[in-house]
Amino acid sequence: METKAATTRRGILERAVDLASVEGLEGLTIGRLASDLAMSKSGLFAHFGSKEELQLATVEAAGRRFFEAVVAPARQEPEGAARLRAYCELYLGYLERGVFAGGCFWAAAAAEFDDRPGPVREAVRAGVAGWLGELERQAQAAGVKEATELAFEVYSLGLGANVYSRLLGDGRAFERARAAIERRMPPGHS
Repeated sequence: METKAATTRRGILERAVDLASVEGLEGLTIGRLASDLAMSKSGLFAHFGSKEELQLATVEAAGRRFFEAVVAPARQEPEGAARLRAYCELYLGYLERGVFAGGCFWAAAAAEFDDRPGPVREAVRAGVAGWLGELERQAQAAGVKEATELAFEVYSLGLGANVYSRLLGDGRAFERARAAIERRMPPGHS
């Protein structure tokens, strides 16, 4: 059974992830979060201790949300082409559904921290690299000769569809991304 402190921390992080996806990890402050959750700053501070600890915990919570939405359901498929296809569809679905309030948490955090050294950048980098590595691993298992390029393309098409949909209001962006990804899938595994 989860303790009250663990339940409170989980609730704080659920809000923090959505807030950070909209306003960025730098916009995520203990004061802002405390206000949103009707908590005292000292009460929230007791859970994290510093802004950086809050940011790192938020990145970890975002990773769990992504895992639950994309990775875990795809693991029901056998490794290789079937899992790769499931990853691609679940990834685009995750972006399309707006699992995070501000769109793709990882795209926002990567843009915000790509040139900032430190533990938060490394945590964001590890999350993105882990996803790309898993796409590449499944592409290799599916017999794709240029697995690194396929992982790059899937990720890029997802990010592009996210921008076209959210920023440009293009209702067909994810349909086009799905068609482009399908053209790159290994033959004979529809």
